[in-house]
Amino acid sequence: MFIRWSAAVAAAILLSSPALQGASAADKPTDPQIAHIAYTAGVIDINAAKQAQKKAKNKDVKAFAEDMLRDHEAVNKQALALVKKLNVTPEDNDTSKALSKQASDKLAELDKLSDAAFDKAYVANEVAYHKAVNSALETQLIPSASNAELKSLLQTGLKIFQGHQQHAEHVAAELK
Repeated sequence: MFIRWSAAVAAAILLSSPALQGASAADKPTDPQIAHIAYTAGVIDINAAKQAQKKAKNKDVKAFAEDMLRDHEAVNKQALALVKKLNVTPEDNDTSKALSKQASDKLAELDKLSDAAFDKAYVANEVAYHKAVNSALETQLIPSASNAELKSLLQTGLKIFQGHQQHAEHVAAELK
C-alpha cells in the first residue's frame, strides 16, 4: 500500500512541476524518471513535516505533520524496495531538480513564520501540494507510466494522496 503511494507521489510531483507544463507526448517522463520524481516528492513532504513538528503550535497541525512524516517515510522506504525489485535505477531529471529547488524556497519562506501564521501557511501549502500531486497523477504520471506494476502503484497512490488532501483541507478549515 505504501509502495503504491510513494510511486504515486513521485508521479504527481513530476506532473505538477513547471518543467512539465507544455510538454509534448514525446517529452513524457520515463519510468526511471518517474521513480526519481516520486522519491523526491516524498522527501519534500518529509522535510516539510519535520519543520512543522518543530514549529507548529496547533495540536491538529502537529498531528497532521506526524501523519505525513510517518506515511512518507514508509512510502519512500517501500519505493526504494520497489525500484530494486523492478531493477530500475531512478534517474535525476529537470523536474526532480526543479521540485527540490521549489521546496527549498518554500521551507525557507515558512521558516520565517511562527505560531498561528506558520500553522496556517504550512497547512495551506500541504493542501496546494496534494492538489498538485493528485492532478499530476491523474493527468500525467499514470498515463505516462509504461510498467503495469508502476501504473497500478500510482493508481493506488492517488487514492491515498486524495485522502491526505482531504485531511489537509479539514485541518485548514479548522484553523480559520
